[in-house]
Amino acid sequence: MIWKIGLIGFGNVGQGFTRILAKKREELIRKHNFNFKLIAIADPITGNAYDERGLNLNGIVRQLDLKGNIRDLEGVRKDIDSLFIIKETDVDIIVEVTPTNIETGEPGMTHIKTALEYGKHVVTSNKGPIALAYRELMNLAYRKDVCLRFEGTVMSGTPSLSLAREALAGCEISKIQGIVNGTTNFILTKMEEGMTYSDALKLAQQLGYAETDPTADVEGWDAAVKAVILANTVMDGDITIKDVEREGITKITVDDIKNALSEGYRIKLLAVVEKAEDGIKASVKPTRVALTHPLANIMGVTNALTFTTDHLGEVTLIGPGAGRIETGQAILSDILHIVRLYSI
Repeated sequence: MIWKIGLIGFGNVGQGFTRILAKKREELIRKHNFNFKLIAIADPITGNAYDERGLNLNGIVRQLDLKGNIRDLEGVRKDIDSLFIIKETDVDIIVEVTPTNIETGEPGMTHIKTALEYGKHVVTSNKGPIALAYRELMNLAYRKDVCLRFEGTVMSGTPSLSLAREALAGCEISKIQGIVNGTTNFILTKMEEGMTYSDALKLAQQLGYAETDPTADVEGWDAAVKAVILANTVMDGDITIKDVEREGITKITVDDIKNALSEGYRIKLLAVVEKAEDGIKASVKPTRVALTHPLANIMGVTNALTFTTDHLGEVTLIGPGAGRIETGQAILSDILHIVRLYSI
């Protein structure tokens, strides 16, 4: 079988995923029996491209290296959009990697719902739709006998969700705690080295770790969205972002960090999801973590999660939480899961 892929969103993640496909085509065929064609790309900024015979991946990479977009790509149809790919082509898998909107989930919500309605498998790194409508979307996928996969929504390519839902299947997970925002962890790391909060934030912005408006990171919104996803997908919760107790790092001072260290602790912005008598509770807030705990030693932009289980005790997963190639890997791993499942 030749799997046909449609890509909606062609920013960092979409481009990273495409570069992986171009580089590893022969290996994917040989090792994973994954023969594929990327037949369509839709992005209002970087460009559209459609060829039912399959797009030239190496040509796309060359165009990206040359111009940073595919608006001038030759020999392809360009008068398309995202809904054309979903409704008018025979793609098997829709990869939805448009920017996250945590208020409405759009445009990703419409893309994913429509694709599932049309019987397409969906792989996404878009946190908004999964945080806002996980059960609705999964029920729709079930009714249509297709897969909805979203590994890249929590720790990029580091397999946090597949570890919890597949590798730890059979364990009862009573608590998940961890560092799921690299920007804030980088800032706290630099503050431990003596930088003020404002100087550490400026450095994070200069290095591309923080946006010009860093609110989503430093006020804990990004981590809170990921806490919702973990609560609902791993621990069978039914919470919204309004249910997450949230506090950012803007009030943390260098003195706070030094005092914690002198007492054997390191301050981390922890996302915590745990089972309580009255349901699933979730929080995101600066927390003193004992230096003896693995999470205390996660520095820089690295992410980590500790799962508390009945059979294995604590299991800690450490890895990158962002990056175009890293998130592209999450997309690829989800696709390979679908290929294994539907090639039997």
